[in-house]
Amino acid sequence: MSEDTNQEADIVVIGMGPAGEHVAGSLAEKGLTVVGIESDLVGGECPYYGCIPSKMMIRGANLLAEARRIDGFAGTATVNADWGPIADRIRDSATDNWDDTVAVDRFVGKGGTFIRGKGKVVAPGVVEVGDTTITASKGVVIATGTSPAVPPIPGLDAVDFWTNREAVKAKEVPASLAVLGAGAIGAEIAQVMSRFGAEVTVIEALDRIVPNEEPEASETLQAAWEAEGITVHTGKRATAVAANDAGGVAITLDDGTEVVAEQLLVATGRSINVAGLGLEAYGLDADARRVETNEFGQAAEGLWAVGDVTGEGLFTHVGMYQANIVIPTILGEETRGADYSAMSRATFTDPEIGSVGLTEEGARDAGLNVTTVVQNVAHTARGWLHGPGNEGVIKIVIDTDRNVAVGATTVGPHGGEMISMLALAVHAAIPIDTLRSMIYAYPTFWRGIEDGLNQLG
Repeated sequence: MSEDTNQEADIVVIGMGPAGEHVAGSLAEKGLTVVGIESDLVGGECPYYGCIPSKMMIRGANLLAEARRIDGFAGTATVNADWGPIADRIRDSATDNWDDTVAVDRFVGKGGTFIRGKGKVVAPGVVEVGDTTITASKGVVIATGTSPAVPPIPGLDAVDFWTNREAVKAKEVPASLAVLGAGAIGAEIAQVMSRFGAEVTVIEALDRIVPNEEPEASETLQAAWEAEGITVHTGKRATAVAANDAGGVAITLDDGTEVVAEQLLVATGRSINVAGLGLEAYGLDADARRVETNEFGQAAEGLWAVGDVTGEGLFTHVGMYQANIVIPTILGEETRGADYSAMSRATFTDPEIGSVGLTEEGARDAGLNVTTVVQNVAHTARGWLHGPGNEGVIKIVIDTDRNVAVGATTVGPHGGEMISMLALAVHAAIPIDTLRSMIYAYPTFWRGIEDGLNQLG
């Protein structure tokens, strides 16, 4: 760390989440003088509160679910859920007990200078953090990420609620949990807590859960949830929240329904951290909802942005993809610009959801001539063999004018892995005839893609 009040550097990186840390560390290794600024934890949301610890939770929950499927299929099993080992593993193996010393040392070891605090651009190439001013000769990289979005529901500010961060830190599972929001974060945590014994109710203002996914994915997941005992309210908004006499919360919905739970999880999206960055110093809108960039990550002359702050995808893998474009750009090296047409993602519910490119609705809205194929995973050979927990669907969105897939969704066991082949197909614009000419290993889940394509006649 540095205590100099005036410094010079080649590059200043504001925000040291996955993308920012990658940019800062890589440029420092290339010999540039780099100052990295972070007010929270170096490494960002993913290793401490998001991707890594949440998937540890999900792994434990899925093991319980698989054990419960033994009865009537492969014998009998007695399953006793215990959250303790999960909570301990998160602290010991994933988050370093929410201490970023290792991450800071890693960056400094690469030659970087680290400053703890909130950075603000005060002039082109000039950043203030606390009493320190850094002048960057090559420019500034913004990578300030997102924070949990908290909706302005009356009474919410008067109760003790969780966001994903508190859920990950939980040492015990509540007896009951109400979840506001059924996007990826809410969906994953809801199912985890249910499988560890909580009575879970999910409230989603839109007309279906995981609303960014295909309707078939929403229907499949909701059916699986209801079979597990999760209560789902869709198309309903919370209009008030209050503490109840039992020490929990009561949520009033817009149709008059009251949901009572010991704990409330607010998972209504993410807010992009752009306020107070000083974007106006570069002639940009200080009130912008995100930092818009060109295909090379540049927002203005001498200003770049990577990660969630750009509003593209809001995924760790997208931020790292952007970082790998910005790094050579700053170094003056040739690189390919960003292309988000085959952006992929996975939602680690059970059944698991993998997605790439456009949904059917998105493709039609884009003016494409579209046909789709939909294959029930349970009706494939591998799905039938799999037995319990085989719920799923494969959907491929085809641009009929070009005869290529422009989007796909794979739901089911290993749905996030099944999407890989279709992600390549979308990315490389592989002709449907080429996909149909392949040899698909039997019996695999991904052979269901061939089953689906055979519907084309």
